[in-house]
Amino acid sequence: MVVWIHGGGWDRGDRGLSAAGPQQGLLGAGYAVVSVDYRLSAEAVFPAQIDDIKAAIRFVRAHTADFNLDTTRIGVWGDSAGGQLAALAGTSGDIAAFDDVALGNIDRSSRVQAVVDWYGPSSFSTMDEQFATDGCAKRVAPLSSVESRLLGASVATRGDLAAAASPVTYVSTDDPPFFIEHGKADCMVPWQQSDELATQLRSSIGEAHVSLTLLDNAGHGGAAFTAKPNVALVVAFFDAHLR
Repeated sequence: MVVWIHGGGWDRGDRGLSAAGPQQGLLGAGYAVVSVDYRLSAEAVFPAQIDDIKAAIRFVRAHTADFNLDTTRIGVWGDSAGGQLAALAGTSGDIAAFDDVALGNIDRSSRVQAVVDWYGPSSFSTMDEQFATDGCAKRVAPLSSVESRLLGASVATRGDLAAAASPVTYVSTDDPPFFIEHGKADCMVPWQQSDELATQLRSSIGEAHVSLTLLDNAGHGGAAFTAKPNVALVVAFFDAHLR
């Protein structure tokens, strides 16, 4: 089964899925897809979001028989903010602090066995430098940015929080395989974020377990990602690591 994590800058969006969404490719291939909500940044700041994702994974594992699911191997897939949370779920499998006891089912594992990250931030402290390099106007340092609102403080002044929310911080040798895609024309999240994450993962879990595709003419999402041939690559990745 695969857990879908929606994007929306951590301040909007929900678990609702479109009948024409890319997740349909997984359903057509015989996967169960569990789409989850998490607390948005106006309700709670980080780490509430990853706490909720991990709680959802534990909940599903606690109710395997009720839902008739195979939860021995779980994949996660997200786009943008959801990509960040999917990547963080993958790299923080050994970080007990993100398994909030108050959210229940603490006896179940929140580890995942495969990650698909579509254009998610991976290193908050390096984003503004990369935006400048790419000639993009966006910056994450202002308190008004969605990234700073996620942290509840400026990315520029709270490096500790920026690091805590960055998937690259937790990369280790026991991380699961990753499939990462990012558009080279993305001015919402720099493509270098995905390159940075892939580089660190490759040094820890090996080249064979990390796939990075940079799409030359793609921006922040769009048809290049949701086209059937590209979704087929996602399905093939999960086939290789979950079946």
